[in-house]
Amino acid sequence: MIFVTMGTQIPFDRFLRMLDEIAPLMNGEEIVAQTITDKYIPQNFKTVGFIAPDAFNDYICRARIIVSHAGMGSIISALDAGKPIVVVPRIAALGEHRNEHQLATADALEKLGYIHVARNTDELRKILCDNNIETLRKIDRCAPQDFVNAILAKI
Repeated sequence: MIFVTMGTQIPFDRFLRMLDEIAPLMNGEEIVAQTITDKYIPQNFKTVGFIAPDAFNDYICRARIIVSHAGMGSIISALDAGKPIVVVPRIAALGEHRNEHQLATADALEKLGYIHVARNTDELRKILCDNNIETLRKIDRCAPQDFVNAILAKI
């Protein structure tokens, strides 16, 4: 399954169109997108609105891959679960957000080697059709022991 999270505050029709174009190429793999719809209603995958935290975590756990806007909650959830994540940042210049912070987030985390980024339909298609996509980096819930020791040495 591919789990897509676009947030529930602002519609993201460009992302919906991109995914709707790609969905028929996914050989019947289930695609579920958490989103709100505005003018564009997808035809090739399921959309859901608000998802309670337990159900959201269930989708994350069951997914082969997570595709998301550049929201930090979604990114951290995918990294915490050790899932590959593809980020499609909202672009303020296209009226998708208030400023370009999602582009900055995507660029920074891509440079650090944590996420895959798709800026257009072709890039998203290439990543999603790669059956060997892997998690780039995992995050730990605990600080590294050398960091903890350094702090303890200062006390």
